[in-house]
Amino acid sequence: MLDGFVRAAAAAPAVRVADCALNAEEIRRLMERAAREGVSFLCLPELCLTGYTCGDLFRQETLLGAARAALGALVRASAAHNLLVAAGLPLAQGDKLYNAAAVFGRGRLLGFVPKTHLPNYGEFYELRHFSPAPDGVGTIDFDGQAVPFGTSLLFVCEAQPAFRLAVELCEDLWTPSPPSVRHALAGATVLANLSAGDETIGKAAYRRALVAGQSARLVCGYVYAGAGRGESTTDMVFAGHQLICENGVTLAEAPPFADGWALSEIDLSALLHDRRRMNTFPATATAAAGYVTVPFSLDTSLSSLTRAVDPRPFVPADTREKRARCEEILTMQATGLATRLAHTGVRAALIGVSGGLDSCLALLSTVRAVAALARPLPDVLAVTMPCFGTTARTRQNAHRLCEALGVTCREIDISESVRRHLRDIGHPEDARDVVYENAQARVRTLVLMDLANQVSGLVVGTGDLSELALGWATYNGDHMSMYGVNAGVPKTLVRHIVGHVADTCGDSALAAVLRDILATPVSPELLPPEDGAISQQTEALVGPYELHDFFLYHIVRWGRAPRAVLALAGTAFAGVYAPDEIRAWLRVFCRRFFAQQFKRSCLPDGPKIGSVTLSPRGDWRMPSDAVCDAWLADLEAAPEAPPAP
Repeated sequence: MLDGFVRAAAAAPAVRVADCALNAEEIRRLMERAAREGVSFLCLPELCLTGYTCGDLFRQETLLGAARAALGALVRASAAHNLLVAAGLPLAQGDKLYNAAAVFGRGRLLGFVPKTHLPNYGEFYELRHFSPAPDGVGTIDFDGQAVPFGTSLLFVCEAQPAFRLAVELCEDLWTPSPPSVRHALAGATVLANLSAGDETIGKAAYRRALVAGQSARLVCGYVYAGAGRGESTTDMVFAGHQLICENGVTLAEAPPFADGWALSEIDLSALLHDRRRMNTFPATATAAAGYVTVPFSLDTSLSSLTRAVDPRPFVPADTREKRARCEEILTMQATGLATRLAHTGVRAALIGVSGGLDSCLALLSTVRAVAALARPLPDVLAVTMPCFGTTARTRQNAHRLCEALGVTCREIDISESVRRHLRDIGHPEDARDVVYENAQARVRTLVLMDLANQVSGLVVGTGDLSELALGWATYNGDHMSMYGVNAGVPKTLVRHIVGHVADTCGDSALAAVLRDILATPVSPELLPPEDGAISQQTEALVGPYELHDFFLYHIVRWGRAPRAVLALAGTAFAGVYAPDEIRAWLRVFCRRFFAQQFKRSCLPDGPKIGSVTLSPRGDWRMPSDAVCDAWLADLEAAPEAPPAP
């Protein structure tokens, strides 16, 4: 079960102007399609029961009566579907006529929302026929039922209270102060816009940006339904542009002059998570003063998603965007480190270079930092410290990398120092346990720190965000530095940044060594090689980094429960990992993430890179002794297999 999502669709019926019976029949077909496709909310265009372009026919009682009759028929037809619908019609109330949205479902007419801002320019003369929405909320008698009428209506799903719908119409969005702002502050998580904007050159791109931007500003799902080509009469052309956006991202779109149907799922749990962490959203009870809540009954359960679930949320899929992201991160790393180097007045930047990915990225960003300060590259002191697990391949790559970059390279074999230390503490060298491994990491840090004192330098840390999440670092060993330049970069992104430099550096020697480093298995190299090859591979021990980065993103960025992460991972990695593998590694992640917080509580400074960071001084503050029992229990309670995509 995929909790926290609601499936929505925006559609344009094949309208025939002033033919309410035919238009209702077209809408009924769309309702049936929506029901077949598991849609919970269907948004239709402005005045779609009559057609937007009826002109002075809106003054004809015949048209108004036909629209009311058509709506009544649709409300009755909705009893057969598990579906909420918003459709537009002209609505008479006393001596006023309103351009309104009717919200109905499961045989009930739930409310009417009148349009607030009426255009009166160009081809649009709505003030000729309609009145702006009045203040407050009242009722309208419709077939003997008192139906709520007003702009301050919140339609709330009883089965999923996070699904809170509010409505605005077309021009409302294009004004300096759209009603949707007030609706979102009052608690609406899904905004619907019933529209009938005509199509002109360039308008689609502007509309797309406007809808996506509004969904970002209001941290909401925004469903926009534009009138279709059947409205194209006299001087205007309509294109059926449909949009579903969420928090700045366009989830689904029916582009102009396409099929007029867009469908996707809105992630309500993610929206609520972001709103809860923002002080800009006031308490709902305060902001919702004057609003009327209209409850409705709907089963919103989903077993699968149509929207894509990105298996690598930290890595842009678009090649151009990925390259830009890599350059931006390198610049951010270099800028932060350059400031620290300049402020401290040190003479050198020291890095322990292993021939692996993380130290490679740290060295690349350090070279940029030194260059930004117009200091000579030999001011970077790269120290390679071979020991029991070092292979010829990584040792050679460390030297090749330093030579290609033009930095100072120094090799210090720490094997005898570690042996002496093990003897001093009475630990046999053939006991290949955590003491044996961590002694090497701590001696390396000792060497770097003492060298930094010797040359008046600063030790640059190499550990990445994924290692910090898993605690895959030796406490007071590679865990410690004077500036952790990689602290905000997850492992899946480290690989792409190094690859980006290899592709763009223009230096064949540098590119060759970077590509060999990329091809080297990730390893701490703390156990002796087997037949000269790396014997200790990190991902075989703690799990695939692409899974752990996925878990990290969804648990920390969106606050998702493990069962939700499990379901999403099942969709994202279908055919790549078996369901029981995903569950097992998610269990490992939860246990390690909690147990290893003490290492994150005393991290050195490092630049914040993205929206997920584990700095104890920044976005992640967690007690070191917190227990993960509730998270593990939630995971164990999840179905045996994630839902199929």
